[in-house]
Amino acid sequence: MRETRPLSKGVVWALLALAALVVAIALVLGARAAAGEEEPFGGTDAAVTEQIEEDGHEPWFEPIIAPAGGEIESGLFALQAGLGGIVLGYAFGVLRERRLRGDGDVDGAGDMDRDG
Repeated sequence: MRETRPLSKGVVWALLALAALVVAIALVLGARAAAGEEEPFGGTDAAVTEQIEEDGHEPWFEPIIAPAGGEIESGLFALQAGLGGIVLGYAFGVLRERRLRGDGDVDGAGDMDRDG
């Protein structure tokens, strides 16, 4: 089995400083948005919808099921992101196990051959 090495203290402090910097930048940008300035993290959907409406284009179709409100739409988006995270985590876990075994065998048949 492959051994893992702990991170050095310098790397840990550098990662913590980087995380603090990201949080500080997010807070500054969030404060600017709350002060009435343009939203720094505006979505591309809203930007494209606005551009399409300005150009006078008509939608090709209406959604079959329209979310009742923005909160439900955001909740569905968060649910989609969560499910995608679970799938990606599972896939990375499977790939990691394959790499740790070193033979690309996921179901353990290769281990049984070596053991007995």
